[in-house]
Formats: sequence, C-alpha cells, structure tokens
Amino acid sequence: MEIIHVAAECYPVAKAGGLGDVVGALPKYQAELGHVAKVVMPMYRTKFLYNNEWELVHEGNQHIGPHYFNYAVIKEKTNKLGFDLYLVDINGLLDREKIYGYDDDTERFLAFQVAVVDWLNKWNHQPDVIHCHDHHTGLIPFMVKYCFEFRQKLADIPTVFTVHNGQYQGWIGWDKYYWLPSFDSWKWGMLDWNNSINPMASAVKCAWKVTTVSHSYLEELRQSANGLENLFQYEVGKSSGILNGI
Repeated sequence: MEIIHVAAECYPVAKAGGLGDVVGALPKYQAELGHVAKVVMPMYRTKFLYNNEWELVHEGNQHIGPHYFNYAVIKEKTNKLGFDLYLVDINGLLDREKIYGYDDDTERFLAFQVAVVDWLNKWNHQPDVIHCHDHHTGLIPFMVKYCFEFRQKLADIPTVFTVHNGQYQGWIGWDKYYWLPSFDSWKWGMLDWNNSINPMASAVKCAWKVTTVSHSYLEELRQSANGLENLFQYEVGKSSGILNGI
C-alpha cells in the first residue's frame, strides 16, 4: 500500500510540537509493515534542508484566487529518514525560517495544499491513501472530492485526517472563498462551520476516516473542541483514537 502523508511538520526536518514527532515516526512503522510511506511537507529554510542532498522531481504552477505562483517538489536523495521525503517549494511563501507565525499563514498553507493536490493530479498512478494531518492540510479531502480540476482523477482515493490539536482550525472568511480552486457550489456546506470556512471541520466531514493521537483525546474533542464538539460527536462512526497515531 502506498500512503502519502501531508503535513506542516516532520521531525527532524521541521518541528514545532507533537505533530512533527508523529509524522516523523508513523511512516517508519508503516514501512516496517511493508507499506510504501511518503511524507510531503513545505520547504522551510532549515538546517536539514541545507545539510542534505535533493533532486527535483516536479515543477508546476497554480493559483489561489488571482494570485498565481510557481512551485517545485524536491526529494531527499538518500532516504535517510527511512521513508521518501518530499518538500514543496513556493518562492516567497514557504521558504522561510519559521514554520508558523506569519500574517499570511492562511495563504501559505492554502497554496501548499493546492500545490500538493496539483502534483498528485499529475502522477501517472494513484496512491492508495492520502493521510492529512491537522488543519494546515484540512482542505485536501474537500479538494480531491469536489474541486473540478482534481476530482475526476483523485476523488476515489481514500483520505484519512488526523487531529493532533483541535484548538487550531485554520478559519478562513467566506469573503476569500475564491482562493480555493473552483468547486461544486452545491457542496459549500462541506467547508462551512459557524459561517466561516473551517479547514478542520471540512476535513472531519470529507475524510473517509478521522483519527486522533489517543483514545482519550478523541473523547476530549467530543467535549471540548473549540466549537466542533457536535461535529466530533456526529462523526463518531468514522472516528478512532490511535495512540500517537501509530
């Protein structure tokens, strides 16, 4: 089985918290079980970037609303982490020293998600699973299902969404809906929560399976999830808690 993990962090490449630890460990365990696990993340300016060798595997261009951008996907050459690692480079947006904390983080991670889905859409085969982690990748399950440009090829690929921190949800005002790739307007409700575009809520609605990093955290989210408690209760049938995501 080929599993593509999409995340904002992965230890030891770039880490701000527990998300990076899980994404750095889970693919190794999957590889030991005989699966082909890969990680795709933004290209930040980190020591790992400068201390390792890379090869260019894809170049493309996309846009968020009227703002067009070029992107490149590079791959670490030696498989030193025990799985294939890919970095998405978007000049001026992702190539920064910090992971988070910029005024344009919404644009940064939306462009990252669009680039990842565009790249997957260009593959000559399909991965078996797309595994998204936290709100920074939460719009991908919606994009592959309902965005006209991608759904013909990608809609049937199973998606998994793991909640590492349910308090941060990536809210986007509806005045910026046009930043997303053109989508089936009848499906706007799959993006909405409390009158805003909520990437985490959208992922919980659209993903085939939802996991959390422990059984107890799943129970906690049903009681305290920064406004998403009812959604986690409603989607109980496709949700499970897995210790450390492994």
